[in-house]
Amino acid sequence: MKAMVLHAIGQPLSMEERPDPLPGPGQIRVRVEACAVCRTDLHVVDGDLPEPTPPIVPGHEIVGLVDVIGDGVEMLSPGMRVGIPWLGHTCGHCPYCIAGAENLCDQPLFTGYTRDGGFATHVVADAAFAFPLTGFDDPVAAAPLMCAGLIGWRSLRMAGKGQAIGLYGFGAAAHILAQICRWQGRDVYAFTRPGDRAAREMALSLGARWAGGSDERPPDPLDAAIIFAPVGALVPQALQAVKKGGRVVCGGIHMSDIPEFAYRLLWEERQIRSVANLTRQDAAEFLEIAPEAGVKTTTHVYPLEAANKALADLRTGRFQGAAVLVP
Repeated sequence: MKAMVLHAIGQPLSMEERPDPLPGPGQIRVRVEACAVCRTDLHVVDGDLPEPTPPIVPGHEIVGLVDVIGDGVEMLSPGMRVGIPWLGHTCGHCPYCIAGAENLCDQPLFTGYTRDGGFATHVVADAAFAFPLTGFDDPVAAAPLMCAGLIGWRSLRMAGKGQAIGLYGFGAAAHILAQICRWQGRDVYAFTRPGDRAAREMALSLGARWAGGSDERPPDPLDAAIIFAPVGALVPQALQAVKKGGRVVCGGIHMSDIPEFAYRLLWEERQIRSVANLTRQDAAEFLEIAPEAGVKTTTHVYPLEAANKALADLRTGRFQGAAVLVP
């Protein structure tokens, strides 16, 4: 197999030839068809997340075909198309797993962070955390759904049932979530990088009621705001934009420090919540809804060996939508 490997934090990935991996009990091996590039991959490469253990193969928005199954795997078979997300394994016996909050598991494994991921031609995954993608015929289009879509969906559920939803940071997750919101009949207010005209135009083309810079106030009070940009300074700005009782949901795994802000911004029962990982139930719900909602992903394809360029382009915002690596 071939893989793009991170050997040292902050350094470019390197292409390597490796022996083909073999699945253990309860695992599958997947031939990767496509792997989207997530901002979390940047956080892994840059060392923003604690305790990365290079060498590691990044990538956790994986779509591919099962080609080998391990002992005890019954629900999947060779040739099936599956999606592999960020959360790759849970212990099943900690208080969080028992309570149905496996996204907060005390002993998890994360694809592309604490176990090798999808910037490769093959990947091994737990069969229990691989989602059948029957009916998803385009692996490139489906790849961003495995994180941008899933985390966006969980963030929206946490935001509540309000009508006016603000999306801060109009990238891979927001361009999917905007379509879900419009399908549900909600009003989308898109906040982009100041001066990013292309992102504003994309948001409006996807049905946003309003699009402006993240330094602007929306024309109407928001019921909730979801922040995908890893910028802590957006939290007090979003609090100013939501109405009484409104929620601000931080949808990223990493964010710069939130600056000090006046208590009056939080008063009147406004809330700040974070999103951590996902559950398999999130995936089941979202993968059923996405086709019904007619979600279309905007993708930019890179060959596997161009993973460093894809990461660099994501860092500087050189494209709209999602980058996808294709072996």
